[in-house]
This record gives sequence, C-alpha cells and structure tokens, in this order.
Amino acid sequence: MNDHRNSPFRDASLDRSTASHVPDTPQTRSSSYRLAFADDEFMFREELRPVRLQLELLKPQLMLDEHQIESTIVLFGGARIPRPADADKARTETLRKLAHFYDEAREFARLMTRKSIQSGSREFVVATGGGPGVMEAGNRGASDEGGKSIGLNIVLPHEQAPNEFVTPELCFNFHYFAIRKMHFLMRARAICVFPGGFGTLDEMFESLTLIQTGRMDRVPFLLFGKSFWDSIINWDALEEAGTISPQDLDLFRFVETAQEAAHIIDNWDPAPPRTDIPGR
Repeated sequence: MNDHRNSPFRDASLDRSTASHVPDTPQTRSSSYRLAFADDEFMFREELRPVRLQLELLKPQLMLDEHQIESTIVLFGGARIPRPADADKARTETLRKLAHFYDEAREFARLMTRKSIQSGSREFVVATGGGPGVMEAGNRGASDEGGKSIGLNIVLPHEQAPNEFVTPELCFNFHYFAIRKMHFLMRARAICVFPGGFGTLDEMFESLTLIQTGRMDRVPFLLFGKSFWDSIINWDALEEAGTISPQDLDLFRFVETAQEAAHIIDNWDPAPPRTDIPGR
C-alpha cells in the first residue's frame, strides 16, 4: 500500500530492509535487536493481543475505504448448501432440497450488484464469508454481473481457501471471529440469511441482538426459506415465554426468492427508532 503523505521521517519499510543487512554480530542476532513491528516472535506474544485485534480491525477498514466501499449487502448462509448440479451428492436429503437456495443467493447477489454498479460500486456491495456454499453463490452472482464483491474469510483448523469469485483486492482473512463479524455489519445496508448451521445461526442472532437492543440501526433483515427457519426455531414460543417481545418478531421478514428480497430492499422504509428497551 502506497502512502502519499509528505513526511520528514524515514519510511518504516526502508528501515526494515536496511536492518536485514546489518553486520552479523552477537548483538544483531539477539531477538531484542529486531525492529518490534518486524519481529513475529514479539508480535505473537500474549501481551500483544490488543495490538493484533486493532490491526485486524484496521487493515480491512483502510482497504475498504481505499476502494470507496460505503455500504454492503451481507449474505450469511451455510457452506454445505450444494450447487444444484451437485445436489445429488449432498450428504442429507434436506441439503439436497435446500440446493435451490444456491441459485437464489446467486441471483439475489446479481440483482444487488446491478444496483451497486449504478452507484459506482460504492453502495450495495455484496459481502459474504468468502467460503463455499451460499457464500460462493453470493460472490458468484456479483461476478456474473461484472461487479465487485467482498469475502471475509477466517482461518480454520481444516484447510480451506476463499472461493474463486471473490474480488481479489477485497478478499480478507481473519483470526478473530469477533472482528470479522464487526466488518460484516459496519457497512451493512441489508442482512440476508440463508439456511445454514452453527456459524450462520451465530451471525444471525448476534446481528438481531444488535438491532433489538438499539446498538445498530434497523436495516432490512431477510430470512430466506420460512419452512427451514420455522423448523429449527420456535419463534412463537420465544414470544409466548416472554423472553422476547412481540415487536422483536417484526425485526425480520421471511422471503423465498431473490426478486422478493430485492423488492423489499428497493422499497425499504426504515421504521422509527424503538422507544422500549427490550430484554435479550
């Protein structure tokens, strides 16, 4: 990344290069002599965790700002949702039946990217977790339309790589789940949740909680596939138990198709701020 600011101070990258060519002595071989920002052993110390958290928040922020990304359309959804062409290979019958949501996510991302291109690719930029399944479909739809899309990947114990459709310059990798989720929501113009597992549920409920408690502005919050969500979450039981309020069920809408979701976003009329302070 080029820094075009005028500064009388010597550039840090130049000093790092210079320091790698100093004479080899017991003093220069000592770990204490390494430049702090170029010393992996130092940067990975437990005490440096706050610095690593800050860096992980700051790097994507700066790069998205440089690409003038002002708002995003967030797609959450399962990595195991297969492409329709591969539905017969799905591990369960339910996954096979959910395969059509791959195409819905792809078409929805294409429609949103058309809006994004009209804004100069600053608004309505599709953002996914950068992986397979629904995430791949979202990035693929943006690519179909010839636009940009964001992928927010995370390091997992098993080998993985970003899907091939993420815009390379907008493909990020994270260590901290919490910072990754912040970047999902910091620019969110809408949140769209497709069927998925633990990760999708975690992302969905954290986002809903932020909106419910007034820590985040209300945006279109769309759940694709009413029958799926009703089969795994008893929304009415939560209300009847009193653990959520009736108004909380109005924070999201069920949709089935890309066109239905796009229509809601195109005609979104923000609700007035809530005056109650709901329990969680």
